[in-house]
Amino acid sequence: MLMTADKAVLLVVDVQERLLPAIHDGEAILANCIWLAGVARRLGVPVVVSEQYPAGLGPTAADLKAVLAEARFVEKTHFSCVSDGCLGGTEVEARRQVIVVGTEAHVCVQQTVLELRWQGKEVFVVADAVGSRKPLDKALALERMRAHGVDIVSREMVAFEWLRRSATAQFREINRDFIRDN
Repeated sequence: MLMTADKAVLLVVDVQERLLPAIHDGEAILANCIWLAGVARRLGVPVVVSEQYPAGLGPTAADLKAVLAEARFVEKTHFSCVSDGCLGGTEVEARRQVIVVGTEAHVCVQQTVLELRWQGKEVFVVADAVGSRKPLDKALALERMRAHGVDIVSREMVAFEWLRRSATAQFREINRDFIRDN
């Protein structure tokens, strides 16, 4: 199955100021989340952002929040967004495909993703835009999610599948602003 912009929603899980410095390769994870959120915005793909206990972990990273003007923000205290119920009434509930980025891969991302999959959603985890404090935890989480029918993809795979074809002004714009030199 291919990802399509008209059926997809981007779910950004807990990319928060106080957690990010502890994440292995955190700056790269943040940059890839910003990149994909920018592509989503240009292509009209809705974005939902969760924040795990923001009073303790702080808000979403400022650089990411800056590109999320139209995004829906939800707060949670459960590790899984699904268990918390914070996705009710959002585009995650309304759309068939959920593309997931964020932290931590082996905790909040994994629990959310597995529950979304069990609900029958088509779920795609962007490997270069998820992270954990320890690389082994991320690797194990990706392996486990894949074993449960979740597609593991890259940010460019998402962008090119959302775009579908090259002979358009939209492709030229995305290629120029996101793909060519990134």
